[in-house]
Amino acid sequence: MSGEGEPLRIPMPRASVEDTGRPLPELDAAESRAVPLVLEHRVLKALLGAWALAACSAAETAAVEEHLGECGACADEALRLRGAVGLLHPVEPLDLDPGLRTRVLTSSFDRRPPRIPVPVWAAPYDAESARLDALLQDIGDAEWHAPVRLRWFEGEGPTSRRTTVAGVIAHLLTVDGLVAAALGLDDPLTGETAKALTPASRTEAYWKSSHFPPTRSIRSPWREQTHNIVRTVSFTGGTTGKLAVSYGDFELPLHDAMLDRAFECWVHAGDIAEAVDYPYDPPSPRYLNRMIDLAARMLPVVLADRRRHGLASPGGGRHLVGVGEPGRSLRLEIEGHGGGEWLIALDSPGAVGSAEREVAHIALDGVEFCQLAAGHVSPEDAAAGQLGDREAIRDVLFATASLSRM
Repeated sequence: MSGEGEPLRIPMPRASVEDTGRPLPELDAAESRAVPLVLEHRVLKALLGAWALAACSAAETAAVEEHLGECGACADEALRLRGAVGLLHPVEPLDLDPGLRTRVLTSSFDRRPPRIPVPVWAAPYDAESARLDALLQDIGDAEWHAPVRLRWFEGEGPTSRRTTVAGVIAHLLTVDGLVAAALGLDDPLTGETAKALTPASRTEAYWKSSHFPPTRSIRSPWREQTHNIVRTVSFTGGTTGKLAVSYGDFELPLHDAMLDRAFECWVHAGDIAEAVDYPYDPPSPRYLNRMIDLAARMLPVVLADRRRHGLASPGGGRHLVGVGEPGRSLRLEIEGHGGGEWLIALDSPGAVGSAEREVAHIALDGVEFCQLAAGHVSPEDAAAGQLGDREAIRDVLFATASLSRM
């Protein structure tokens, strides 16, 4: 390698120079060149590591570089060491991983010890509203007007409603107002509009009552309302959990309504994140499990309602079951995050799920099940492992999608 052609040229490390804004003084060319030291081969070889790290003095550097043009073995070693230094200090982009903030916040929300304990059944809402607020903190003014399409399932097919990021937060504000009103807090709707009790009608009433489309200013009242809700249930020591919350055409006890609002907060945060091209993770497994449990407990009621409207098979009519008695059941197996198994009573809301009377089995990923329950995945497209009574399987998949609403 040495002695043939041009001597090996090895890239030099750049020294950092402070920019003072003043011109550099002129130096004599002879003074600016470092005079190489006269060193033995073994000493020069020992300096190669320090040279690769740019840790040699100017005189030592000059001596090593002059030697590298003459000694092929040391030149090879110098190249190897310079490559190793590059591996120790990889070039990294200045931009942070966009998912880093979400992961740090999730960890913080999971571990922070609250001064006033939040009831277990309110913790998912506390966490999901905080995660959404962190997302809103990161988006710019223009992104509040980014188009968002709210999607849900109605009857036998999907439906949707176009709005903006700010419009989604206004929707959450008004529907969370059902919980706020049940707790004796201020309702975002006032006067006659407050009588529109269903989530959809409340949202439409709020949108229509605004003189201008919602902007980022909607974040402040939404955030204040979420804090007031969590603070109120925390100060009461969780004794309000069985308080009824009216959704217009049905009621939920407060502890279930808070889970429902946590679920909606996550789903709509995902809608917003998709609109502004921002990463957003599912809830923690323990919170996801509680949301799935709420959906599974509501399925027998939804099945019965769909049956009354001719949208499900008349299984209950063929297999009458008394309240509290075991009836035909479907085993719902949830895999992955929030996993578990639930026996869904098929014949009556009052019947009890029974492993002995299991007629069908569905297996679904936890996040996909929630996307089905949110109306973001159609029953036909749900990637479900299916076994048993096809009619029962179809009824449960469509009932799950029917849990969704605007």
